[in-house]
Amino acid sequence: MSDLLPLKLAVARGVGALSRRTGRGGTSAPGKLLIRLAPEAIGVLAARLRDGSALISATNGKTTTAALSASILARQGIEVVHNQAGANMAGGIATTLLRAAEPRGAIAGELGLFEVDELWLASLARQLQPRWIVLGNLFRDQLDRYGELETIAESWQALIAKSSACLVLCADDPMVADLGRERADAVFFGVQDDSLALPGLAHAADAKHCRRCGAPYAFDAVYLGHLGHYHCPSCGQRRPQPSVSASAVVLEGVRSARFTLSTPEGQAQVRLALPGLYNVYNALAAAALAGALGVPLSRIVEGLESSRPAFGRAETVMLSPSTGAHGPGAAGRALQIMLVKNPAGANEVLRTLALEPGEHDLLGVLNDQIADGRDVSWIWDADFELLTGRVRVATCSGTRAAELATRLKYAGIDPERIHVEADLAGALDHAAARRGPDTAPLYALPTYTAMLALRELLVSRGEASSAWA
Repeated sequence: MSDLLPLKLAVARGVGALSRRTGRGGTSAPGKLLIRLAPEAIGVLAARLRDGSALISATNGKTTTAALSASILARQGIEVVHNQAGANMAGGIATTLLRAAEPRGAIAGELGLFEVDELWLASLARQLQPRWIVLGNLFRDQLDRYGELETIAESWQALIAKSSACLVLCADDPMVADLGRERADAVFFGVQDDSLALPGLAHAADAKHCRRCGAPYAFDAVYLGHLGHYHCPSCGQRRPQPSVSASAVVLEGVRSARFTLSTPEGQAQVRLALPGLYNVYNALAAAALAGALGVPLSRIVEGLESSRPAFGRAETVMLSPSTGAHGPGAAGRALQIMLVKNPAGANEVLRTLALEPGEHDLLGVLNDQIADGRDVSWIWDADFELLTGRVRVATCSGTRAAELATRLKYAGIDPERIHVEADLAGALDHAAARRGPDTAPLYALPTYTAMLALRELLVSRGEASSAWA
């Protein structure tokens, strides 16, 4: 294979260049072709990385965790090969390695930093042979593709049993924590702040039973979905004590979050330019990985504080000052894009929005494409009731716009304030034009493919610079 690999790399690069010229981004197509031409390419190219690879997987937050990790490692002067566009299956990983590959067996980077789709983690880990694996959480998501949570957990467990990688695990997720209980070198992270505890488990909570004996867990504190402090009254299994934790957490609406970061090296105050408790968890995962890599606490804090929202994750885009095709009133308005793709993630976005005063203008975009999951019934487990009485205008779009509008109606939002416009461009124009007398932003709540479509629309209008970064 080695003799022909340079030629195969060149062919795949040509496909990538063509994809970009035709506006298709080129994040996966060249990698898919490379895999067909050279099935061992991922492993061969990854072996060029001097410091090996770190893999990050989770239902929610892997893109942001990887972005935060990349920011920290940049502060430490570590050059990473990172799939920052979020293409996290085999084609995307192969494309990332292809772009970094250099002549004569070299590669433009020291460390591979890859976010990986939950279902692809085991197969990609066999090829990448990671030295570190970060597992953030497991939530119900895309049941038509993933199946029940136990399916993913069993796949991860089988991988870990055969891997010598250092594990970085969320102590607050019972399923994830269980994966590292027998590993003395596992690094656990979690939240230590009872002021954030919810009244109890949400009806949509997932991991409620002890995997060792099957008895229901008793939760001493619930922070997010089923994440929290727990113990099994039957067999005594408990949440592991995290070595990396957040306390004194202050959530500042859709703008930021502050917390005290505790690590084996000491404590530090962190001001994160990302909103919500879910991003505090992402920051903890990144900090724990960085600590396992030997990055000092001061650099970890610098990296976290200098990081900005990843693509579509609380990202803010300024709509064009031109009123023309964008509709009257759209001039200069901020659009904040907050991905929602399952009950747990949606609930945290809604919880974050509820911290903001006044009434909100929403653009909800609900799609049911393969990458979203065909079954959209999950919206009935998302607590839109948190915004009852807090919505000025709600514009619903996407392939399942009507279902979203129905859900908002049953959440108690006045039907007179709900508008359905299946066409995304028309929906954006309508939502942006209905601004109130102040300068409040428009909040877009899209599912995954809707987020990509919205970004491409903004790029075509000149309101965002790239659909892929």
